[in-house]
Amino acid sequence: MLLIETGLVLVTLVIALFFPQLGSRLFLAVERRLACLARRRRLVVLVVGLAALGLRLALLPILPIPNPVVHDEFSHLLLADTLAHGRLANPTHPMWVHFETFHVNQQPTYASMYYPGPAIFMAAGQVIAGRPFWGVWLGAGVMCAVICWALQGWLPPFWALLGGILAVIRLGTFSYWANSYRGGAVTAIGGALVIGALPRIRRHLRIRDSLLMGLGLAILASSRPYEGLFFCIPIAFALFAWMFGRNSAPLPILFWRVAVPIALFMCLTAAGLGYYFWRTTGSPFHMGYQVNNENYGVMYFLWDKARPDVQYDHAVMRNYYIGQVLAQHEIARAHPSQSVLFKAAALWLFYLGPAMTIPMLMLAGALPPGFSWKQVSRKTRFLLLIGGTTFAGLALLSCMTPAHYAAATTVVVYGLVLQAMRRLRLWHCRTRQTGTFFVRAVFVICILLLFVRAGAAAGDVRIPEPFVGWCWPDSPLVGRAPVTAQLKTYPGHHLVIVRYKADHPVQMEWVYNEADIDHAKIVWARDMGPTDNAELIRYFNDRTVWLLQPDESLQPKPYPDEVLKSANLFSTAQQTCGVPKTHGSNECQHR
Repeated sequence: MLLIETGLVLVTLVIALFFPQLGSRLFLAVERRLACLARRRRLVVLVVGLAALGLRLALLPILPIPNPVVHDEFSHLLLADTLAHGRLANPTHPMWVHFETFHVNQQPTYASMYYPGPAIFMAAGQVIAGRPFWGVWLGAGVMCAVICWALQGWLPPFWALLGGILAVIRLGTFSYWANSYRGGAVTAIGGALVIGALPRIRRHLRIRDSLLMGLGLAILASSRPYEGLFFCIPIAFALFAWMFGRNSAPLPILFWRVAVPIALFMCLTAAGLGYYFWRTTGSPFHMGYQVNNENYGVMYFLWDKARPDVQYDHAVMRNYYIGQVLAQHEIARAHPSQSVLFKAAALWLFYLGPAMTIPMLMLAGALPPGFSWKQVSRKTRFLLLIGGTTFAGLALLSCMTPAHYAAATTVVVYGLVLQAMRRLRLWHCRTRQTGTFFVRAVFVICILLLFVRAGAAAGDVRIPEPFVGWCWPDSPLVGRAPVTAQLKTYPGHHLVIVRYKADHPVQMEWVYNEADIDHAKIVWARDMGPTDNAELIRYFNDRTVWLLQPDESLQPKPYPDEVLKSANLFSTAQQTCGVPKTHGSNECQHR
């Protein structure tokens, strides 16, 4: 898709030089209709949100409900499942060593290490519609609507509508924010509420705008507080400078209409998160991230040092933390500038790509001679400051920076792109409306790419990508969904013991469980040798026991009789497993 997008950009450059008037009548007609719609601000926000929801629904036949694959997704889903059961955490399981896995704390409680913001949406989807995906779907639609609303505070209505359309195309359909369980859309909602409320507070001094900013801050604090802090620093300075400036309203009005509503939300958020930490870690001041770091020696920042005292119960976890995470950390420490460039490239690929880079590059060539920084509008400078501050916070991290780490700045990126489009649209080259053509071409390219990606999905054409761009690539990770679906068709409950080879890829993890392990249809456990496995099997004495060796075959096999006999286990589930021979083995018989 990156190559296709680059090719379309090059074709656009050629057409702009020779045929800048191509399709101008059609474009004018469409723009007039969009301008009429854009004047109805509230309706536009609703239309953008419903368009994102409807388009994703329309794509379900070719882009079905996704299955979790990577570590983060399973951890977020565990938290969503926990919330759906009416709990904030789960008691530590007696056999927890067999269930130990990535990004999940087993002690002092069995809980995800992540913040609850994204999981709240997924839990709502699980409770209301039976699948966490519907929470992701709803979050993506709300995100596109709120992005459009936020842009209305910074740009003319027509351009805000165009920004909402770009969000629907680039974020609400094929992006991993709409097709995985990693939570980018929720953080983007928080950032959009904060940045969209700022100009409205300054213009109107309405309590509702202050409440919306407080809600946005709460969402950021409960989803990605570290990045949200850097995002909010310039906004806080701007808000305080305005409140105590010469042209501000009287302090009592500012206190009751601005300070109190925002402070109310922040106090409630601090209390809520403190209670959540207390229930999951035992202390209101101790986060799940800290517990996970203490248990596994995770290194987040460039100044963190490896801990030689950390002990691992499983080889695959040692290979991940001592191998992949440590190697990545050491590379970032040894080559910080290269690490920063790599992060910038990854964020550029997701948020902009070649198509949305056109306005930036062409604007640089279209600026008049002698153009200075002072001529840049205050709005643009402020948006650049927010983006730069947030990226500075990301640069301090030693880990790779997925796009959802910077999700709070989504509106900032779109605002800067649209500002560049507004200026580029006025540029003429030899009396030709070259700038106008380039601006129109951005939307045409994005729409064409949407159809190309949909056509590839409909034709079952794999589109692997070396990096994660605006569209979710076809993952090489198989995941455990086929095995899960197979076992769910068998009667009774099941225990799957997973055995890896020494060179098992650490990203292809199978051992994740539901919140209520003892009552789950399928329990996944790590192989710890015949003796420990016998203890585990004895605990789950009413389940059919399977051995899965995913490095050899994705077909689970009945567990060897020798271990079952050593566990003195002759349960009804083992005696009559009821599995057809086509799905099991001829060992499936009365024992």
